[in-house]
Amino acid sequence: MITASDFKKGITISWNNGLWQIVDFQHVKPGKGAAFVRSKLKNIVTGAIREETFNPTEKFPLARIETKDMQYLYNDGELYYFMDPESFEQIPLNYEQVADAIIYIKENEFAQMRFYEGKPFEVTAPNFVELEIIETEPGFKGDTATGANKPAIVETGAKINVPLFVELGDKIKIDTRTGEYLSRV
Repeated sequence: MITASDFKKGITISWNNGLWQIVDFQHVKPGKGAAFVRSKLKNIVTGAIREETFNPTEKFPLARIETKDMQYLYNDGELYYFMDPESFEQIPLNYEQVADAIIYIKENEFAQMRFYEGKPFEVTAPNFVELEIIETEPGFKGDTATGANKPAIVETGAKINVPLFVELGDKIKIDTRTGEYLSRV
């Protein structure tokens, strides 16, 4: 059990007939009245986001979430297939379950899959990936005074803003949490 005063980002609780991950929270102590916890929760099954306020002493059961490294195999047009490297079991997931991560994962690369009661509900890409630029406009010399960026598309289809000096065929390092360009590789 966890109380609302112990909330931290990323904790998953069982509440209101669902599993909710704490996206954001704030402890509020008004000058008049009782303290409360303002929180933003995301339903891990449906993806719905909800803002709620709780009494700091209110208790919630913690949800047991299992995380495994899984290998992304391929997409058959409708489903995305991941394989457990230990048991070789293949798990098909729909686009909604992999939407945030799949734009950074190449075939045969590893990603983390999260399970609740043996059922997968989320895939997350590694924090940093190295991908090749397959489409971008050429940059112009002398146009760097403003620190300008240009759009580029990497081999997985993700659209990233890159500095003007990055060219077609360059490999770049991307932070998947923010979707930002970090450096050339």
